[in-house]
Amino acid sequence: MTAGSAKPAERLSRMDAWMMAIRPKTLPAGAVPVVVGTALAAADGKLRPVAAVVALLCALGIQVATNFINEIYDFRKGADTAERLGPTRTVAAGLITEKAMMVVSVMLLLVVFLLGLYLVYLAGWPILFIGLLSMFCAWAYTGGPYPIAYSGLGDLFVFVFFGLVAVGGTYYVQALDITFPVLTAAAAPGIFSVNILLVNNIRDIDTDRKVGKMTLPARIGGKNARWLYLGLTVVAYFVPVWVWMAGYSLWGMLAWLSMPLAIGQIRKLFTNDGRELNAVLSGTGKVMTLHGVLFSAGLSFPKIISL
Repeated sequence: MTAGSAKPAERLSRMDAWMMAIRPKTLPAGAVPVVVGTALAAADGKLRPVAAVVALLCALGIQVATNFINEIYDFRKGADTAERLGPTRTVAAGLITEKAMMVVSVMLLLVVFLLGLYLVYLAGWPILFIGLLSMFCAWAYTGGPYPIAYSGLGDLFVFVFFGLVAVGGTYYVQALDITFPVLTAAAAPGIFSVNILLVNNIRDIDTDRKVGKMTLPARIGGKNARWLYLGLTVVAYFVPVWVWMAGYSLWGMLAWLSMPLAIGQIRKLFTNDGRELNAVLSGTGKVMTLHGVLFSAGLSFPKIISL
């Protein structure tokens, strides 16, 4: 997943290059699910602030490591070329070496593993399993003989790990339990994460097809992928309704205040193509952030005012 615009390569400092590789504008995909899971735990009176912070650091660490590993393998497979319409990729542009990117990726995953041991201490082996699987998938997304991103299954992977696993895991390390309404709430950040990926892959359909990167939009076409984005967005805005019907606060409907921004991104998606979709990519991240923050605030509001 990519967003934003890059400076000319010759003007980039080492710090600029690493910040570009981190892809800061896509980080809501890692942070928002943890915020939602924590809000649900708070609403149920099971908030553990330290566990929430550690879960956030682990989620962001795995996402950044995935971005780094993507750079390595997309470069090796020829997906990051001069024809690419998205921001500059640092390995392909020679701004960061493959070796340096690999070393930092491994170190980052090691730090995530060590931090995650605290969550394993709190919640046991299910979290160890989820953590190890998440780190494996950080590599398997673009690495290995059958990379997920090249198979058309990337969207399902993103929904599961940036939705169900991230929200459910965050809730579990605090409540030591999981419920169906929590997994229902997890669908919203999962959907928005998929939408970020859809925009990225709609933009890159032509260049992806040339190197055999058969993402879902590359398989079903840009028009169908746009309609999928629209349908998923509608589902995401019904999630607060279903969560309210499951017994959580009606204040969760505050998430609907983000709808005008979401409608704006849908319009841009259907009327733009190519590099112009970079703005939609960034905008979808903003929708995810605003929806998630408002949803989380609404869920936890009754508990806060009762203190």
